[in-house]
Amino acid sequence: MKALFFILIFVGIAVAFWQIVKLLGLLKGNQVATEKENNINGWLMLGLMVILYLIMSVSLYKCRWVLLPKLSASLEGEHIDTLFMLTMGLILIIQFILQFVIFYFSFKYRGKDKNYKARFFADSHKLEMFWTIVPTVVLTALIIYGIWTWNMVTDVTNKDQNPIYIELYAKQFQWEARYAGTDNILGDANVRNIKGMNTMGVDMTDKNAADDKTVLKEIHLPKGRKIIFQLRSQDVLHSAYMPHFRAQMNCVPGMKTYMGFTPSVTTEEMRKNEDMVKKMKGITEIRKAKSEKLVASGEDALDPYEFDYLLLCNKICGNSHYNMQMKIVVESEADFNTWLASKKTLAQVLK
Repeated sequence: MKALFFILIFVGIAVAFWQIVKLLGLLKGNQVATEKENNINGWLMLGLMVILYLIMSVSLYKCRWVLLPKLSASLEGEHIDTLFMLTMGLILIIQFILQFVIFYFSFKYRGKDKNYKARFFADSHKLEMFWTIVPTVVLTALIIYGIWTWNMVTDVTNKDQNPIYIELYAKQFQWEARYAGTDNILGDANVRNIKGMNTMGVDMTDKNAADDKTVLKEIHLPKGRKIIFQLRSQDVLHSAYMPHFRAQMNCVPGMKTYMGFTPSVTTEEMRKNEDMVKKMKGITEIRKAKSEKLVASGEDALDPYEFDYLLLCNKICGNSHYNMQMKIVVESEADFNTWLASKKTLAQVLK
């Protein structure tokens, strides 16, 4: 398959080079295309249209299982999915129609007969009104919906939902998290305060910092409760990416950024989701085949894989960028409260 790919690239380059030579008039003889050449080019354009449609269709079908599950794990993510589907649906429909028009007219008016000419008109006010007003209305609607969704995700001032405040701290190549304590206010922090066990640089002179709780390896979130994330970076630009919640925000050195969402599907519920079960089955088969090769070469087999929500870094932040993963557990609020109560406060850790 790889060899065929390189052959096609070589043929494409050769054809392009040949056409450039002809356009520049570097070949002797008649440079005007004949009716036969025009006819061949017209049929080639039609064939290229069919090939492009086939590639698009096969790609959409074959790659469907590697996409995110249809079920969003957050309430806000449902609106993001709707916005995505509307946008992609419009793109697919419009590009399908326009590609057909471009290739069809290139074929229809391919110069097979000198007396066969395309109709020409200088302008059309009706057409200009149509392709100006329709895109304007559609794009305006999408932009308004997008701004509304963006404001919903980034609104951190609404206290009516009784949100939980969590800080995500990014550094090469690790995530740390800090939960606001009983006062539900995160204490101030600065990279200059990093010392010993205080790896997030929390300002312990701030009265709101003593009851904060820091965690490593995994964070827990309660289902149905609004979560507001405060994001910081210690070194370079990172990006907090939680794909199943449809959430992403950059972590910028020297400043705080914010985003929020409401988890709507627990980890156990997502594991039982029909769409996720199919995806996990595909991953398991791939890992099984790889394990067999590892065992045959004397290495250890891969551990069994079980789905978990993950916090990832979506910026290439260095050589070990791939290590920036943190497990996310979504559970009932009662289980979440039990888990959080078992963690020590910063005052207890740093005393």
